[in-house]
Amino acid sequence: MSEYNDWIGWGYARSEPMSERLITQYRATLAGYLAEAEVPVGLHWCLVPDAVAPDKLGRDCHPKTGLFLPALPLPRRMWAGGELEFHAPFAPGDLVKRETLIEDVAFKEGRSGKLGFVTQRHSYKVSGEARISERQDIVYREDPKPGEARASERAEDWPGSTAWHITPDPTMLFRFSALTFNGHRIHYDHPYATGVEGYEGLVVHGPMQAVWMMNLATHLMGHLPARFTYRGLSPLICNVPVAIEARESDEGLSLRVRRETDGVATMAATAHR
Repeated sequence: MSEYNDWIGWGYARSEPMSERLITQYRATLAGYLAEAEVPVGLHWCLVPDAVAPDKLGRDCHPKTGLFLPALPLPRRMWAGGELEFHAPFAPGDLVKRETLIEDVAFKEGRSGKLGFVTQRHSYKVSGEARISERQDIVYREDPKPGEARASERAEDWPGSTAWHITPDPTMLFRFSALTFNGHRIHYDHPYATGVEGYEGLVVHGPMQAVWMMNLATHLMGHLPARFTYRGLSPLICNVPVAIEARESDEGLSLRVRRETDGVATMAATAHR
């Protein structure tokens, strides 16, 4: 839509150090599911969050659209997926500058109604040198309609895959929200998550699921992947046990997060060597 064209190319830059406090709290939150690294993989998503006063928050307690993202006429926000290129690891104490711009705004019609997509580009730099280049896909949806929920299909078996097993609980969700300064109510406000946005319970963060897979890939490869792509498939609800799985592929590793209760994959990824 032409009214959103002015947003394309708009951006800003912010800086924050990789502090020992942040590293320690991140390790405590995701203990047991991190690869060996001076700075844990995925910690960059805790840097320079959008921080606004309460009167600038929307219904879901994200910053109101129109401040950092265009004000699309759709109320429900989801982190749909993205791609990261890892150029070099971070070190403790690095002053990281994130440069952000909006690359695209688009609308589509999905099975559940209208969808609005915002594509952001982030570049994380230390002393002017890029450490991570990222594309982030954010989708906005309509409120749920009665009877809208659709059954998801069980994922195929992956014989011989490597797996980590985890049951995300409310404390893990709370800590990850705090680390990323993410006020989205679907992660801690059960009545809102179920009654307004139509989920079956508290929702596990998309980026946290991507972090699990990034760390498993790094653990198996022995180094950061050159490129990591991921996309959300189905909601993951708190207290549901999952397997974080990886198997060899032509590109490097195929990965997924799979609910152990019904075999449904909630997020898929590819780690390129």
